[in-house]
Formats: sequence, C-alpha cells, structure tokens
Amino acid sequence: MNLQAVWAMYVFEMSRFFRTLLQSFISPVISTSLYFVVFGAAIGSRIDQVEGVSYGAFIVPGLIMLSVMTQALSNASFGIYFPKFIGTIYELLSAPVNFLEIVLGYVGAAATKALFIGLVILGTSALFVELHIAHPLAMLAFMVLTCVSFSLFGFIIGIWAKNFEQLQLIPLLVVTPLVFLGGSFYSISMLPPVWQTITLFNPVVYLISGFRWSFFGLADVPIGLSLLAIGAFTGLCMLAIWLIFRTGWRLRS
Repeated sequence: MNLQAVWAMYVFEMSRFFRTLLQSFISPVISTSLYFVVFGAAIGSRIDQVEGVSYGAFIVPGLIMLSVMTQALSNASFGIYFPKFIGTIYELLSAPVNFLEIVLGYVGAAATKALFIGLVILGTSALFVELHIAHPLAMLAFMVLTCVSFSLFGFIIGIWAKNFEQLQLIPLLVVTPLVFLGGSFYSISMLPPVWQTITLFNPVVYLISGFRWSFFGLADVPIGLSLLAIGAFTGLCMLAIWLIFRTGWRLRS
C-alpha cells in the first residue's frame, strides 16, 4: 500500500474544500435553517409529534442524510471527473498506484467533506430543536458508512459521465427523489398499507431508518436490515469500481 500516494491525492482533493471553507460552512447552515422554517414551523405546527418525537426533531436525521448523500455524490463525482475532463487522468493511471489507492485518496476526501457537512447540519439543528442522541456511536458509524458508500457511488458516476450535464443527472433525477420518498421527513407507517409496501423497495428507506434509530431508538425497518443494505450497497460499489479499473471502461477512451 503506497500510503504516501494516497495521502497526496487526499490532501490535493481536500485543498479545494479548504479554499472554499467559508462557503462550504455557510451554505449548509442557511439551507438547514430554511428547512426548519418551512418544515419545522409550517408543517410542525400541524403535526405535533411523530411516534412520540416532536416533528422538528424527527426530521433532523432525514435532513442530515439528504445533505450527506448529495454532498458525497457531488464531491466524489466531480473529484474524479475533472481529471478526466482536463486529461490529467492519464498521469494518474500511469503512476505506480493501484485502483484501491486511487479510491482511498479520492473517495476518502469526498467522504470527509460530506461528514463535515453532516456534522455542521447536526450542530445547526441543535440550535432549533432539543436533540437527545440515543446511540451516538451508532449515529456516527451510520453517517460515516453513508458518506463512504455514496462517495463510492459518486466516484462511479464521475467515471461514467461524459459531460457536466450527466454529472448532475443521477443525483438530481434519481437520488434526491429517492431520499424525499424514503421517509426523510415522515415515517412510512403514516402511509397507506399499499404505499408502505412499495416504499420498502426504496433502498434509501433502510439508510434513513437506521440513522433515525440511532437518534430516537425508532425505526421503520429492523436495524439489521439497515446494516445489511448499506453493507451490500458499499460492496456492490467497490465491485463496480474494481471492474472499471480492470477493464478501463470510460478511463482510457
């Protein structure tokens, strides 16, 4: 394992984040505040509690997951797409590093950025509602796993994309709707039985449910299924990336 190469790629990717640190910090604070104004004040005034938890606190895990998933996707996809766009990807492919070291550098940086945003949103949420995290270690573990898995997925998107429009296609048209329909701001138990069954085919449900369990001890699906889902998703993404580097798909053309 060439740790020096991994560290060099990691620091290079993180340097862009630190150059826009103020923007990266203010943007999630403002967006989180707007969500609490719209959902917490407008809808929260009509919905007192959800499964014994105040609505304002209930939406916090979904709000964090929404931002963490989208940030991990966008950071990882742009991080690997830009070298493809300007042609420096060939220098990376010809360097004495294997695919795992490249993934550790780029995905590690993207996951770190997303984790930072998630913690900022968590801190901002605490200014609006009273939060009691039932399982803090599980909460942190779920957040890290989500950051890593969606950074891996974003890495695949960055390799697949041929232009900047395609770079935003899957996050905007697929991932964001799945997050909103995955119980981010409501419990799926509030849905009619037929829609509850349909919703269970949404993989994001298992991530949000497990993350919400770490806060309140409440879950729409068993916690074991949530862990299995995120583990399977991470494994599939790693397998896809290994096949991409093995075949050179969208890398050498």
